[in-house]
Amino acid sequence: MPARNYLIASNDMTLSDKKEYRQTALAAGLQRCSVVGIGNIEGDIPGLQGIPLANKAARVKLIKDYIDSGKWPKSIDQRELRPGPAADLGATATAIDSWLTGALAVVGTAYGCFQGPALTAVQLVAGKLLVCYGVSIDSAAVPLPVSRLTFLKGTNVQGIFDMEPLMIRWEVDAFLSEPMVFDPQEAFSIDVRCRNATRVAEIVHIHNFLFESAGQVIA
Repeated sequence: MPARNYLIASNDMTLSDKKEYRQTALAAGLQRCSVVGIGNIEGDIPGLQGIPLANKAARVKLIKDYIDSGKWPKSIDQRELRPGPAADLGATATAIDSWLTGALAVVGTAYGCFQGPALTAVQLVAGKLLVCYGVSIDSAAVPLPVSRLTFLKGTNVQGIFDMEPLMIRWEVDAFLSEPMVFDPQEAFSIDVRCRNATRVAEIVHIHNFLFESAGQVIA
């Protein structure tokens, strides 16, 4: 399917819009889990096994209907990615467990959201899948310090989202027009463009769902 990359300001969405979007992103993530072998949603969700993998739209709809009813596949857990030194990113994790850019020093330069320079990739460990669906910026700087949110797999661009309209409206929270999905053991990076050289690391929080087989995390 062709890419359609744009941001939807959170204030332009109703509560029901936001819930619908998140549920659809969850369903898409669960569908991808069935492809890469995380959990066993074929056995968890009645009727799913009868829909071919090639019919992705029908599978996502059935999964969404299932979780909309308040149920959840028993073989899969879902939480948020820990961007710091944890099992999610293995040896590629950074030292601080927070979403931070590198210190923004040069206007027009790209900086990674995992505290490193642009194109510094991280890698999900085996058995974990990530769906990114939104972004929030927490900064005291005026004007806001970053623009042009870019998702890459290796060095291949998967999505580019223009944040300038958010800056004009002074919006700091938005949903992606389509979720970005990263598979287990897949190297990826998330970058932003510096538009205000604050000389400090800035918080660019990527809203996400992390999926893994049930029982790996003790609640």
